[in-house]
Amino acid sequence: MRFSETGFNLEIDLSTGNVERVETDPGLTELHLGGLGTNARLLWDRVPPDVEPFSPDNLLILSAGLLVGTHAPGANRTIVSTISPQTLFMAYSMMGGFFAPELKHAGYDKVIIRGKSPKLTYLWINNDKVEIRDASHLRGKGACETAELIRRELGEPKAQVAAIGMAGENRVFFASIEHGRSSASRLGIGAVMGDKGLKAIAVRGTKDINIARPAEFMEFCNGVLKYIEVRDKKPVPGVMPILAGLGSPQEMKLIDEEWHTTNFMWGNSRTRRRDFWTKEIEEKWRGTQESVRKRLISCHNCPMKCGATISAPGVSTYMMKCFSKLTYTMAAYSDLDFGFRIAQRATEYGVDAYSAPQVMAFGLELREAGILSEQDMEGMPSDNEGKFYWLLDRIVRREGIGDVLADGTYWAAKRIGKGADAYAHNNIKKHEQLPLKLGMLNPVYFLMYSTGEKSNITQIEGQFPQAPFATKEEREDFVKDWIHVPHERFKQYLLDWEFRGERSNPYYPTVEMSCEIVDWQEMMHYIDDALGMCAGLSSFPLKPPYHVHNYPQIISAAAGIDIDEAALTKITRRNRTLVRAVNNRRGLTRDDERPPEDHWKKRFPELEAKLLDEYYKFKGWNKRGIPTRESLCGLGLDDVAEDLAKRGMLTPEEGVPPPQGSVG
Repeated sequence: MRFSETGFNLEIDLSTGNVERVETDPGLTELHLGGLGTNARLLWDRVPPDVEPFSPDNLLILSAGLLVGTHAPGANRTIVSTISPQTLFMAYSMMGGFFAPELKHAGYDKVIIRGKSPKLTYLWINNDKVEIRDASHLRGKGACETAELIRRELGEPKAQVAAIGMAGENRVFFASIEHGRSSASRLGIGAVMGDKGLKAIAVRGTKDINIARPAEFMEFCNGVLKYIEVRDKKPVPGVMPILAGLGSPQEMKLIDEEWHTTNFMWGNSRTRRRDFWTKEIEEKWRGTQESVRKRLISCHNCPMKCGATISAPGVSTYMMKCFSKLTYTMAAYSDLDFGFRIAQRATEYGVDAYSAPQVMAFGLELREAGILSEQDMEGMPSDNEGKFYWLLDRIVRREGIGDVLADGTYWAAKRIGKGADAYAHNNIKKHEQLPLKLGMLNPVYFLMYSTGEKSNITQIEGQFPQAPFATKEEREDFVKDWIHVPHERFKQYLLDWEFRGERSNPYYPTVEMSCEIVDWQEMMHYIDDALGMCAGLSSFPLKPPYHVHNYPQIISAAAGIDIDEAALTKITRRNRTLVRAVNNRRGLTRDDERPPEDHWKKRFPELEAKLLDEYYKFKGWNKRGIPTRESLCGLGLDDVAEDLAKRGMLTPEEGVPPPQGSVG
């Protein structure tokens, strides 16, 4: 009997129409747990590095993490993995809501999609019955509209549906997969789904999930709920509002946007409006938000209410998540009301709310600079908001200049030429980052931005505070109940961190400390992404209910795996290293590990080089950022080491097998 997982994947070949229920190897669960870890293993084994994102041989994997579908609060994430058309590297994006738990209850840990359908289709998974159904009548429909039409067609109102909009159908490089209360947005996974001719996946499941030690597991789950309740009454003082409590950034609950609107960059990530937030603005935005926000909502089996149903005048009701409340508003130098209105259309189209606003602002800057001509923008309205609606429509339809902009700022600039590269200034590894530009280099964030394989900073940063506390008393108060640290020395790192002087950025935290802090942040995210846990209850917030000390017992009670902190650490390092190797084999090198030149005003090239050197060494990688044979073999990834060595990606010295019996 398998515990906490079903032990079966659903394999779909859209080219042939073949559907298979495939039993999985329990040994892979012990090596990778599930979710992102086993997704990476599948991509390594089955997608050679010469496979293009829009090839029939590329896989699109929708995976439920190991704890998804159990009673673990917050375990509801769908981990979607493929090869990105934007970066050409491995893409993985997390989606909340109810899709993954429903998939698990239908009897599957993953849906693995290959091939291409000759016509537009959707999948209907109803426990053991799986159908590939015609979706020609859904072409051009919005993502949310599609979900509702499919439920009516099936006569199954409880079906959970993940769908693409017009952007995915037209292979927009930043197209998302939308699912009711969440979306998998980053790096164009919706474009891959559209390229495969797949409009949607609907799933309904009624099967049980077995737990190894139910009574013990429920005790842990109840303890998590009690902690959440206590933590809710004790917000962290001295930090920005979204970090004071728990949950994925609760933008729908919070009104105070002083930090984001005065620190993030408006337009095409250019302008910092330090004096924007006033009492008048706060009251105006409060009125707007409270008038359109109908109710706060949660994902499956979670007490947090991080999203909201939005009903703005003149547009259909939809669910808003995270920073999409602000991204369109800030890109257009507009008002919150505009953000709520255009986000509804963007959600139906299915585009990433981080990239899409920047791409549109980028296009307008190119027009203002004369790089794009009046003819390129023929028919564009004269009013600011109208310009954004006009550009959004053309991008998702790939019409005119929209066909160029649909590839994102990096590739669009290459196609346009004429100096357009200078305006595509907010990219890391060919994708648009958050529009956050700062003053002094932060060594921890330099490493996270540079080396993170997940293209979303909120899925990289986490349990170590973003900035030092102002006073010694605040620091001492914070560490009193900071049980989450993997080692007591992290408390001292924070106690000694100051805003100014010798123990401040950029030389503090030190290079060595920065490597350790980043490694801890990464470890927590890689645990969550294997388990299907929402980062808002574990890896992202300060002092969360899940941490490295209680996760081993929770995993063991649920899945029956004998695991301790050391073993869990090794699994996450194995998963992290495997994702890295997938991308190395596809061409990722040290040259790609560069934040935008203008991300910090004050840069320190020698320090940055040393940070990368030491981080690579800490992770067991060579100076080019490729895992060494010794580290790969120590993690049980001998076949990966052999492959990289045969491809000449390891130096002769690195290609030599390690001494017999060596461990990582």
